[in-house]
Amino acid sequence: MKPRLLDLFCGAGGASMGYYRAGFEVVGVDINPQSHYPFEFHQADALTYPLDGFDAYHASPPCQAFTKYKNLRKDLPCRYPNLLPAIRERLSKTGLPYIIENVVGAPLIEPVTLCGSMFGLEVRRHRLFESNISIPARQCDHSVWPPNRYPGGRSIERGGCHTLCRATVEVGKWGIPKKVQESAMGIDWTNLHELSEAIPPAYTEYIGKYLMEAIKHEPPNHS
Repeated sequence: MKPRLLDLFCGAGGASMGYYRAGFEVVGVDINPQSHYPFEFHQADALTYPLDGFDAYHASPPCQAFTKYKNLRKDLPCRYPNLLPAIRERLSKTGLPYIIENVVGAPLIEPVTLCGSMFGLEVRRHRLFESNISIPARQCDHSVWPPNRYPGGRSIERGGCHTLCRATVEVGKWGIPKKVQESAMGIDWTNLHELSEAIPPAYTEYIGKYLMEAIKHEPPNHS
């Protein structure tokens, strides 16, 4: 039986795919419908969904409260509260391995930063990962591809939770075909909006290997 991982705030499943490749059976939960999610999915509130029956957890709470773009639209009300303390408390109480992911600038506790250049991807989507297990840090290598040209690599900044990234939703504006974006991210099952929000699976495949090691030393949670 494969160990089971619950992916909270799963979106279209970029993080989930990485954990699947690392050997987990993955279940996703999101408050919004996710028609392209590739695994078992439940539309529900991540803050109340039952946590029993899993060996490890991942959570990607909304990041808009922390991105540097949050102040660009003064006319819009804040729709994105800080859910990090609540989700951290929920996952900590399980006593099992967990990951909390968010953007650079989010108040995570001793996070590891991952970047596409660490995995040979033509994307620099920096993301922070907090955990109650040890995850070795890696070094970015931004010399892997030129940051300011396309084809061959284009680095732009997007609003919302997007960071320096070749894969952008604005195909018409930037002229970057969807296939190129998919190749950069290692994702080929989403629409453009979902792709712009996703975590490259390579990140969580890397993390998943350390989760696997950690759960070998934990009692199963299959109650």
